[in-house]
Amino acid sequence: MGIGMGNPETLTVAGQAAIRRSQLLVGARRMLDAVRPVLGDATVPRMVEAVRADDILEALRGSDAACACVLFSGDVGFYSGANLLYQRLSEVQGLEVEAMPGVSSLSYLCARLQTPWQDAHVVSVHGRAGNVAGAVQAHRKTFVLTGGQAKAQDVCADLVARGLGDVRVSAGERLSYPEERVVSGSAEELAAMTFADLTVLLVQNEAPIRRCESAPCLPDDALVRGRTPMTKEEVRELAVCKLRLRPDHVLWDVGAGTGSVSVEGALAVPEGQVFAIEKDEDALALLRANRDRFGLRNLHVVAGRAPEALVGLPAPDRVFIGGSSGDFKRILHAAIAANPNVRVVASCLTLETVSAALGAFADCGLGEADVVQVGMARGRKAGPYHLMMGLNPVYLFCAGGNVDGGAQ
Repeated sequence: MGIGMGNPETLTVAGQAAIRRSQLLVGARRMLDAVRPVLGDATVPRMVEAVRADDILEALRGSDAACACVLFSGDVGFYSGANLLYQRLSEVQGLEVEAMPGVSSLSYLCARLQTPWQDAHVVSVHGRAGNVAGAVQAHRKTFVLTGGQAKAQDVCADLVARGLGDVRVSAGERLSYPEERVVSGSAEELAAMTFADLTVLLVQNEAPIRRCESAPCLPDDALVRGRTPMTKEEVRELAVCKLRLRPDHVLWDVGAGTGSVSVEGALAVPEGQVFAIEKDEDALALLRANRDRFGLRNLHVVAGRAPEALVGLPAPDRVFIGGSSGDFKRILHAAIAANPNVRVVASCLTLETVSAALGAFADCGLGEADVVQVGMARGRKAGPYHLMMGLNPVYLFCAGGNVDGGAQ
């Protein structure tokens, strides 16, 4: 049974009746204390304090009660221990199991805020790892369960550190109890406050990262361009395909130039991060302009020359090398040192860079490199006629990473 927020008033009428007819109540101490007012003058059933599924099962097996009730906070279908208990109860013969829903913290807080919750993305960092900042980057509305090592103020501080300090956050603390507190403000404002354990958050981001079109890549003229060389749309599309990006990946774009691959990468990893490394001042200005044009809070511009500028960056899942300034081998080995399972895609234009890439990939330990030559021609009008103008061939080197659906 889900007992709601803890205040007996959030317990359903059916739940109250089930508690009164039970001979055994099992649950955490807080759950047992919460339902005592429901019993009133009725005979108090046996109460057993247990949280782990094995302990709950032991309590049930050790009782001759015809009707026992296992209590969980909130709703049994929303990040509840009931899920594991269902599996364990299926191993016991002769039990008839009924699941009774309760009021979840998600529905309760959204009711307090007078906002719907059917469009909310849910993340839990209560006793588990979770990418809250990534979820907020990618969704207009995100509900977060906090607790344990992940306090509500710490989650807000992480949002600030990731450039999301201006998103609106509503925090629900001690929901349903007399001391209930619901606070709304920016992530930066709430990061300076202190909240009780098990506080829940509703985060609203009015500019989530997402593609506006189903096309895999942006047209060249959608990007801010200057005199800095840019990876052309057709090559960019193939390069992004070869990277095999996933929504939560970390991508290094080394020698990012105008940021055409960085922008595509940031759109492809809405819950991840892209680090665009570039040493040229003009290119850095274009990078920042393109980042701001598409509102890509997950795109971080890193000024400096690789591989020195790579020191201290989060380990990459994927690396794109678009420019190396003669340091191709060192850059490749820096990426592998950060993550031995990294997948690397390199774009080479000159024969010298192709030669360097062949040698570097041959002894880097990432396995046999896949090499693709891309040759293109674009039509250009010449009077009443059209001519196909050939572009310089580009070589793509691809190696490493697990591309068969595994962790990488």
